[in-house]
Amino acid sequence: MNNAIVNTDAFFQEYTSPDAVLKYSKATAGFGINYLLENDYKGVYCEALERLPEDAKRRGIRLLEFGCGAGMNLIHLVSLLKEKGIRLEKAIGTDFSPVLIDVARREANHELTVDELPKVDFFNAKNESLVPDLASATGDESLKNSFHFIFGVNTFRYCHRNQNSVACARDIMELLAPRGVCVMIDMNHGFPAFRSALKNHFRFHKKEECYIPTLDEYSEPFEKTGFNLLRRENFCWVPHSGGRLMCGTMTALAPMLNLVAKSRAMRSLVVAQKP
Repeated sequence: MNNAIVNTDAFFQEYTSPDAVLKYSKATAGFGINYLLENDYKGVYCEALERLPEDAKRRGIRLLEFGCGAGMNLIHLVSLLKEKGIRLEKAIGTDFSPVLIDVARREANHELTVDELPKVDFFNAKNESLVPDLASATGDESLKNSFHFIFGVNTFRYCHRNQNSVACARDIMELLAPRGVCVMIDMNHGFPAFRSALKNHFRFHKKEECYIPTLDEYSEPFEKTGFNLLRRENFCWVPHSGGRLMCGTMTALAPMLNLVAKSRAMRSLVVAQKP
């Protein structure tokens, strides 16, 4: 990857547009992402939650989703905790887009129960400056070492593109409580058919914002900042935009595809634990 920095103005416009609202809102995001939340991603979250200290799960855990978009993953995870009988103390979602944060707050009002809603908040904060941005947005300077579970879906690659992935991993380390767990899910460099990557392949001047990191690049910032890696792999053959037939077909084919071409799966996964 060269030293170019993503054009932040164009990036901001993209993620504050009406298309972004449709893409990252549960009702309009499509069947695929909702299927994944109930299947592939749910399995990852449940396994990661098992790694948390039992006393934290009894007292109540604190969640943080960075790059939360319109809050689909965080809101779903709040419901999953209830299903698993794990007490929730606090859940926070962060995103650099004020438009998506506003949508996330509306989604929470619509999706969560009256008991859950006071425990969930959404704030503007950038991935590469989570600690100072979150402290400023919440007015709380005591957030370090306070979260038990931090996760991000389809967002960590932007830190790589801006060459500040280590800064993001370092802030996650600071925010996590001892033995807290971070889950990172993002696009896999080895998957051959992402539309943005295919378009970029045929451009004479490659667009830096289309760069997708390798699994090594995803995991390296967590290793550098002292995390213990619990999982590091490629997984998932279901596209976020897939319909019912596509999701069913790819799920049926997944065991065979994992045997012959797991490194080409659609997603990269890193699960890391703070010592």
